[in-house]
Amino acid sequence: MQPMQIQHRLSGFYFFYYCIVGTFMPYWSLYLQDQGFSFEQIGILSSIAIITRFFAPFIWGWVADKSGKRMRLVRIATWMEAVIWFLIFIIPNDFQSVAMLMLIFSFFQNAILAQFEGVTLFWLGERRAELYGKVRKWGSIGFIVGVFSIGALLEIVDISMLPIMLLCIAFTAFLWSFTVKEPQDAPQSQKQLEALLPVLKRPVVSAFFCIEFIMLFAQAPFYSFYSNYLKANGFSTTSIGFLWSVGVIAEIIMFAYATFFLKKLSWRVLVSICLQMTGLRFIIAGSFPNSFSAQFLSQTMHAFSFGLFHMIAMRIIFQNFTAGQQGRGQALYSTMWGLGVASGSLLAGHYWQSLGGEMIFKLAGCSIIFGLFLVKVLPSKIQA
Repeated sequence: MQPMQIQHRLSGFYFFYYCIVGTFMPYWSLYLQDQGFSFEQIGILSSIAIITRFFAPFIWGWVADKSGKRMRLVRIATWMEAVIWFLIFIIPNDFQSVAMLMLIFSFFQNAILAQFEGVTLFWLGERRAELYGKVRKWGSIGFIVGVFSIGALLEIVDISMLPIMLLCIAFTAFLWSFTVKEPQDAPQSQKQLEALLPVLKRPVVSAFFCIEFIMLFAQAPFYSFYSNYLKANGFSTTSIGFLWSVGVIAEIIMFAYATFFLKKLSWRVLVSICLQMTGLRFIIAGSFPNSFSAQFLSQTMHAFSFGLFHMIAMRIIFQNFTAGQQGRGQALYSTMWGLGVASGSLLAGHYWQSLGGEMIFKLAGCSIIFGLFLVKVLPSKIQA
């Protein structure tokens, strides 16, 4: 397969996958609120949608490293996503049923991105440092398309139609997945998997995953309640969609220029910057709830909260985990993401009514300080 051809196919899958995320993440909590669920129930349902990251990524990572069939797992998972959005019209509209659906949905969703990241890195080979950002930015573009188009559409149609939109996009992603073959250089089926414990004992690896947990704990109120927060302060769904898109546009710009930062500064300095910008971001979001310009500014900092931080994570994983461990290495990254967001969502949902959204976001920003204590363990020299 020609290098340019595989880049287009990888980019296309990222586009459709993140189009699903851009449809689900900003509007799902609004859909649940429309269906009559309380903020505490929404917090629990949001954490359930993430909670399988405690164990599912390791199951999928173990199967991927054992079988070597990463794209087969991606196809199965995208098909199941489409089925789940169809089932939402069949199951009873109560908390228990929706919770079970979210549990199944997140179990299969966790098979997709972690394994596809590995597929992408294997396909790009020695040019991964040069090309990864260019391919991955199409996921961000897909997110923007999903956010903008669905936000505008929800001004016309009722939000109860959201599952139909998710069904259509998930089925398209399933069809596109057949254009990407298994990477030629990826390890095939392994009888005996390489142990992960020696890698996890490395200070740089253990410290980074702890920092990731803190980073995502702080971002949990944003992922679970930001749309509700904006709506309560008078923003329309179009404005909400626009603000979500601002964050992703900032992310795209960072993907384009991250290599410049990675060549000039050490992981220690870069992660420290990411943490400080994330803390400032949510303090601004909580301090100026009615200001569009303040929310716009806070969203531009997503370039550091996710964009640059994710690029560093991919380098740390690929440099510290061997080819035969990549499935589980990516799975661990996904697991820590889930642990952080799930625990943060539960706390935010529980205290949302008593403390208010403004205070929740300010406290989330302040929680970043715990990550700064761990930064000193990261390398102080620039990593190739």
